[in-house]
Amino acid sequence: MECARAAARTKNTYLSAKYHRIAKRRGANRASVAVGRTILERIDYILTRKEPYREWGADYWDRQREASLVRQTVKRLEEVGYEVKLEKNECIARMNHIYTGMPSFRS
Repeated sequence: MECARAAARTKNTYLSAKYHRIAKRRGANRASVAVGRTILERIDYILTRKEPYREWGADYWDRQREASLVRQTVKRLEEVGYEVKLEKNECIARMNHIYTGMPSFRS
């Protein structure tokens, strides 16, 4: 429990983002339990596979759901009367890959 609350106070980490995302909906205590469980699962994964810890980053879920986020945003803009044409800026996508170490997800 204490480790989960400490992880929630860190900045720009996956565990902090998870805590705040859950705490909004379910409350601080349930968020702490969920983050504590995640910490234990990741410790188990690291120890059984003998791999180093890899931080996913606070924007992990945004990167995972980029396609659905774009689709939802376009739909909402079209509902209020805008015509939307999307074009991916590859320069920014490459910079995100360099910054996060993760490839950008294409829709």
